[in-house]
Amino acid sequence: RLKWKSRSVSVEGMLRAIIFDFNGVLVNDEPIHLDMFRKVLEEDGIPLDEKEYYARYLGMDDRSCFRAVYELHGRKLDKSSLADKIRRKAVYYREALEEGIPIFPAVPELIPQLSSHFPLAIASGALRSEIERILERIGLKNCFQVIVSAEDVNEGKPNPEIFVKTLQLLNRGKAKASIQPSECLVVEDSKEGILAAHRAGIKCLAVA
Repeated sequence: RLKWKSRSVSVEGMLRAIIFDFNGVLVNDEPIHLDMFRKVLEEDGIPLDEKEYYARYLGMDDRSCFRAVYELHGRKLDKSSLADKIRRKAVYYREALEEGIPIFPAVPELIPQLSSHFPLAIASGALRSEIERILERIGLKNCFQVIVSAEDVNEGKPNPEIFVKTLQLLNRGKAKASIQPSECLVVEDSKEGILAAHRAGIKCLAVA
């Protein structure tokens, strides 16, 4: 049973599934993403500092982040240009990972233990190729029943679409006793992700 208490909230219920964000939760790669965003943006003469990234853009997928930055700077960004920037950032990101994958301590031990007790899923604004590449290299891909990535949704977090879809896929093939939102736990590190989980009716463990 899951029990969580704070000064103002008391929640108790049956836990049947856990949904993880990826970047900043399983993999400590937000600094890498920041550097790669900067690299692409600098090619167009647009600055992005660390404080602004973590305050404004953390939790957004690449598509939403680039759109928000260009809108803030009064610059137009058509679909072709957006796709090219996402592609270039992905190339830079893969190159950066060749120097090593920054997995959070204890993740390689924790995830297999949890997967023996609960269905696990990933719901992330990262690209599927990035998620699967890392999971394969650290030997954890088989621990997750479902992966929902940026390409699988129309709207990124804080829209709840990604968590709604993840739960639907976890319930695929379950004619009876489907997992309810109240029986899930989301693990997130951004305010956008936390809000998306709450909007989907799912409890959220926020990683500071």
